[in-house]
Amino acid sequence: MARDCEDLQPYSMMTANVVRSLRVTRVSPDGRTTGPDVAATEEPMEVRVGGEAFAVIMRTPGADRELTAGFLHAERVILSTDDLASIDRDVEHRNVMHVRLSEPRAAARASDPDARRRVVTNSSCGLCGRVTIESLKVDAPPIGSEWTVSRHVIAELPDRLRRAQAVFEETGGLHAAGLFDADGVLKIATEDVGRHNAVDKVVGRMLLDGRLPLSNSILFVSGRTSYEIVQKAFLAGIPIVAAVSAPSSLAVELAEEAGITLLGFVRDSTFNVYSHARRII
Repeated sequence: MARDCEDLQPYSMMTANVVRSLRVTRVSPDGRTTGPDVAATEEPMEVRVGGEAFAVIMRTPGADRELTAGFLHAERVILSTDDLASIDRDVEHRNVMHVRLSEPRAAARASDPDARRRVVTNSSCGLCGRVTIESLKVDAPPIGSEWTVSRHVIAELPDRLRRAQAVFEETGGLHAAGLFDADGVLKIATEDVGRHNAVDKVVGRMLLDGRLPLSNSILFVSGRTSYEIVQKAFLAGIPIVAAVSAPSSLAVELAEEAGITLLGFVRDSTFNVYSHARRII
């Protein structure tokens, strides 16, 4: 049974290997200097389902179980924690995750000819490798949540999420996703080189905790909002999605159809509402 997130303590799921040390040459009007710097780590993670390779995700290490769960939820491999028997890291290869499905879910997938994906998802594309346009569509009812959020709360979200971006402050090279309640309290923040990976980590943590659907939550992301971000929010039951930058046209269309309030250009106390404006007061 899904639980509300009111009792969830704020936390971030980053680990020590999210940055790599390097040396750079800095050029300025005063000349050139060489010194130490850091860059955000990007590494491939292979997801194996039932012993077979399913996908390779380019991601920032950290919260790999959450990322795996969120990714598989977005792919509709799993629909709830009941579909998961286990998620374990390979004992020899830290960038390989083994997923064992429950017997009923494994049987259902075995009878599905489209169950295998076997693609590489890069850090800028969460839906690359889909075979057809039809495969992007989700057969689910629109989100009917009618709770409202103050415009003043929305305006404060960028600063609240930015304060939780510890690794961004070091590297300037990571995206972030944050889950907030109606009062603007940050419940969970994640960072990754991929915007969609950061969202998968958020949703995956909530799925593993049995907290879906997230019908009383706001998802805030630190970049633009594309179709896949709205789709992941839709599948998680999130009624409000906001971002510091612009949405794509397809994201707006999906938000309208899915019953999601989509906000963009949330900065300097202003923002645009692209769909279902009734939730913002």
